[in-house]
Amino acid sequence: MAIISSSLNESNSPRSNKALRIVSSEAIAEDKSPSISNVNRPQLLQEFIGQKALKDSLRIAIDASLYRKECLDHVLFYGQPGLGKTTLALLMANEMKTKCKITNASAIERPRDIVGLLLGLKENEILFIDEIHRLNKLTEEILYSAMEDYKLDLTVGANRGTRSRSISLPRFTLIGATTKVGSISSPLRDRFGISHKINLYSLEELKDIISSFASTLDIRLNKGACLIIANCSRGTPRIALRLLKRVRDYSQVVEKNNNISPEIVQKVMKYQNIDYSGLDETDRKFINVLHINRRPMGLDSIAAALNEDASMLELVVEPYLLQLGFISRTPRGRVLNPLGEEYINKSKKLNED
Repeated sequence: MAIISSSLNESNSPRSNKALRIVSSEAIAEDKSPSISNVNRPQLLQEFIGQKALKDSLRIAIDASLYRKECLDHVLFYGQPGLGKTTLALLMANEMKTKCKITNASAIERPRDIVGLLLGLKENEILFIDEIHRLNKLTEEILYSAMEDYKLDLTVGANRGTRSRSISLPRFTLIGATTKVGSISSPLRDRFGISHKINLYSLEELKDIISSFASTLDIRLNKGACLIIANCSRGTPRIALRLLKRVRDYSQVVEKNNNISPEIVQKVMKYQNIDYSGLDETDRKFINVLHINRRPMGLDSIAAALNEDASMLELVVEPYLLQLGFISRTPRGRVLNPLGEEYINKSKKLNED
């Protein structure tokens, strides 16, 4: 039995009331479509593009487990959304020639939910829990003995009839994925024998991913068009594939063909308000506020100026601007860096031209 959440707890992911940004790495319904995700997901480790150090490490762990005919050690993946944590879990199950049961931590509300999942596992099967940092304390405590000793320590009955019961479990592998590794309690985090951070993808890796996906969509994409999409993808395959689908839509509906040129991509990016750095209108407004004020600003002040939610700006907008080095967080507030000033000046020149 596996619990697959159809709707995540949005209260834990603050967002603006406006439409979801196309350059957001959060998954949307379109990204979860079986017709898209199943076709595009690699099935084996060698088919997975990028993350070479991670793949080498997993390759050794998988081969060692197969050689000893044991289940794989528990694995924790952490990193930004959209980098392939779920894909890695599924292909690891294929490599281990076993099944992978998928659930989301927000769907495990009561202890009996995780108990049902664990009792439904068979020998060497994989249980994948996405957003594992959202597990409540009771569920975590049940996992402690399940992960370490492969048994469930349960208390049944009430008052004088209370008794402890231990249930043996088949040896299994728990794969956890999280975007907030610091929010996972130490006792749970320490029980993962393998822990890997999934980094952002390089430009060349994104180009390979885009080219591969373009062939599955039956569209012809030249190198210049592929480079523009990769540049706008923020190092995230999910965003790259989402942008490619928007380009395909425009090409098929407006241009009436499947041949995508750099000019077509530029038209789509302009229509979507995405520039050469992958910044959208919200990003540009954020740094423009800092540029105009010329002094450190608190997050609440910026949110008021933009008419946006402060937590949305902190969790969704700021990380990419910090990564680019356009802004900095200081004790006095957010400040615009020289790189941010350079970007604004360059954008003004392009608009004038």
